[in-house]
Amino acid sequence: MVVTGPIHRLSGAEARRIAVRAQLLDSARPSGLLDLVRHLTLLQVEPTAAVAPSAEVVAWSRLGPRFRRSELEDAIADGSLVELHSMLRPAEDIALYQAEMAAWPGVGELRDWEVEIRDWVEANDDTRREILDKLYDEGPLPTSALPDTTLVPWESSGWNNDRNVRMLLDRMVQRGEVATAGYDGRQRLWDLAERVYPDVEPVPYDEAMRIRAERRLRSLGIAREKSAKSPSEPNDVGPVGEPTEIEGLGGRWRVDPSYLSDGFTGRAALLSPLDRLVFDRKRMADLFDFDYQLEMYKPAAKRRWGYWALPILYGDQLVGKLDATAVREDGILRVDAIHEDGGWSATMVAALEDELRSLGAWLGLELAFADD
Repeated sequence: MVVTGPIHRLSGAEARRIAVRAQLLDSARPSGLLDLVRHLTLLQVEPTAAVAPSAEVVAWSRLGPRFRRSELEDAIADGSLVELHSMLRPAEDIALYQAEMAAWPGVGELRDWEVEIRDWVEANDDTRREILDKLYDEGPLPTSALPDTTLVPWESSGWNNDRNVRMLLDRMVQRGEVATAGYDGRQRLWDLAERVYPDVEPVPYDEAMRIRAERRLRSLGIAREKSAKSPSEPNDVGPVGEPTEIEGLGGRWRVDPSYLSDGFTGRAALLSPLDRLVFDRKRMADLFDFDYQLEMYKPAAKRRWGYWALPILYGDQLVGKLDATAVREDGILRVDAIHEDGGWSATMVAALEDELRSLGAWLGLELAFADD
């Protein structure tokens, strides 16, 4: 529901606590994996497993030791979760995306880049049909098993240049024609969308976009009304929720009013670098005054915190980074460094040590400190 009532005025601490509660990172643990994903709306798929794949770390950081890593595989296998745009989502949520798929490449007057993509797909329509026919007969299949008979190559200044089939598959996902049907090792498998997605009644476009924004705000708690466009899931929420101002911050913010009541109780948590609490780096810096970036793409000599450093949450503050690596062949979780932002009290140290031991136990690995 869009509400345009009086503007709420929040302190920085109040805004942070709303963000933490909304992401289910306070002391009240969610009840199970599907309830968790339905609330968060998504788990980002990222195969990098320096500690564990991001989706697994996000689930563990909320559910705690009772979360079994096989639960995600089981939920994908039984169709409870499906992958769309590199995000695992509740299968029933596909109903909120089908109208957008049907309207591809866009609603209303198309922008220049939408016209270019539409024309590129039309120029390679024979290849698109060949892919659909092959998947119908033989799917699921990896990208390498699909024909590249494109007449017009995909041109890009980046690393996608001439990756014709991969880019055509992305457009076919957007059109609702194909979908990720699992993985063979690290190879993505493709199949016809009708064999992957549940048979659900599409929600009309405008209603679906509103519901998606409302649920996004519910999962974030507090977010900007407008922000820079994200290539995957938006970081802003439009006019849903209620307007709010945050002490010391400019811009137009929206808050889910269900989080305005008191009752916050925090805890310690180790977060994936792709966790939604920190994924929008501008929002992270605004709300938490936290200096962080994922450094896996930097040369080792230029890293400040580590290849896949995990942000550390304590209460309503981001207080440091954990540089750790799961060395499975040696049966250890190697802790290379713990970077403290500011001074840590003895209580904080004890809580974070408990969380680190919990991480090692969940992974089935012994803790080993690099300086020991």
